Amino acid sequence: MTLKQLFEPSGIAVVGASATEGKIGYEAMANAAEFDGPVYPVNPSATGELFGSEFVSSVTEIDGDVDLALCCVPGPATPDVLEECGEAGIGAAVIYASGFAEAGEDGEKLQEAIVEVAREYDISLLGPNTSGFLVPGIDLRCTFASGAEEVPPGNTAVIAQSGGVAHVLAFQSRRQGRGISAMVGLGNRANVGFAETVEYFDGDDRTDAIVLHVEGTDDGRGLLEACRESDTPVIAYKVGQSDVGDFAESHTGALTGDHELYTAGFAQYGVPTVDATDDLLDAAAALGNSPTPDGPNVGVVTAQAGPGIIITDRIQRAGGRLPELTEATQERVDEILPGITYADNPVDTGRPMPEFGDIVTAVAEDDRIDIVLVYELFEAALGLPVDALDGLAERVDKPVLFATEGIEEALAGQREELKDVGVPFFETPERAADAAGALARYAQLHGGDRVADGGSIPAGAVADGDVSAGAGADGDVSPGVVDEEVAADE
Repeated sequence: MTLKQLFEPSGIAVVGASATEGKIGYEAMANAAEFDGPVYPVNPSATGELFGSEFVSSVTEIDGDVDLALCCVPGPATPDVLEECGEAGIGAAVIYASGFAEAGEDGEKLQEAIVEVAREYDISLLGPNTSGFLVPGIDLRCTFASGAEEVPPGNTAVIAQSGGVAHVLAFQSRRQGRGISAMVGLGNRANVGFAETVEYFDGDDRTDAIVLHVEGTDDGRGLLEACRESDTPVIAYKVGQSDVGDFAESHTGALTGDHELYTAGFAQYGVPTVDATDDLLDAAAALGNSPTPDGPNVGVVTAQAGPGIIITDRIQRAGGRLPELTEATQERVDEILPGITYADNPVDTGRPMPEFGDIVTAVAEDDRIDIVLVYELFEAALGLPVDALDGLAERVDKPVLFATEGIEEALAGQREELKDVGVPFFETPERAADAAGALARYAQLHGGDRVADGGSIPAGAVADGDVSAGAGADGDVSPGVVDEEVAADE
């Protein structure tokens, strides 16, 4: 099975297309019609045109290449529709209908029926019980949700168990000015699940980071191994710390499993975890737009002490370390700004000033520092140190993150300039610190656990044996045990 026909179709058939606004068959067709390729409305009970294309009565009557079928039909009709798709040589289908494995014994039998048809004809099934997917860069909008056309292209692939959460993340990415390379709602995962989609987007040129929303899975081992094999950074949000088992199972047929065991499994297989949707996107922005850090040592430069204290505290609780700067760097900082408020780590300049960019450069060039985080309240007369930041991360081969706050209208142009030079941008001290913490955990999980010379491991830093949500080491639970226990959901 390949997902190329799903995410790179030559043509699309919308089965159950409808001329009635508000119906799934209408909304799915309205979105799909924007695709730069043939899109065919299929309905044996309809005639005429829909969005400029003639209705056909069956996919077997389409005279042209079609790789993907969007199935806007009730669940009981789906096996017959898939049979026709197989006969027509269509290799991928999105099944929007619910009433399958999440709905009890009869639904399970119905899902088994569509899986059997898919197996016979080698069809990739997204869903059932999904709101579809979206690839903004090629105007591929295989969802019935409104507003899909407003989601801009970016470099983060969103893979969510819930179609609702997938859309939440897509719309959040738009509000943050980041965008996505793709958004996928897996639904019941009939035969396309986490492992298959992680593998696909790892090979996608538009994708630099992959984020996962996980309720539970019946293929824990496949999920973890796909994450470990991925060269593209993967970040996960595993929900279900409290008892949501029955609700989750009724949603996408998910077996939520033991939350701590999942978290430990992700840690052992190199995947940092977070606890909120915006944290997912922030971590993806940091990992997807930055060099991979060599270790968890963060250098902080702040123009105001209060936000700097918040950042310092939060970074350490999130798994990062703040080593002392080298003596040479401290002397360099003092030469740039004699009598600076605080010249160690974090460096506090007291306020933004023309030399602020030089201070950031000095900290970034310190051999003890793996990650740089900069915070300043915006002052219009001074602007942001965009020139100093342009190309800095690539030159020192370290992530450089930037956070600021001010009047939105005054900041807008400067934010775009930061985006243009590839600097991940954050709006609050907490979000910036958490993103730096995700970078630190990622470095540790991938072998970059160095303690900088002259530095220290603060009490809040990740230590060996910790398998909590912030864990970054192998931990007490052996990989074999995690494999067995997480895979026990199979």
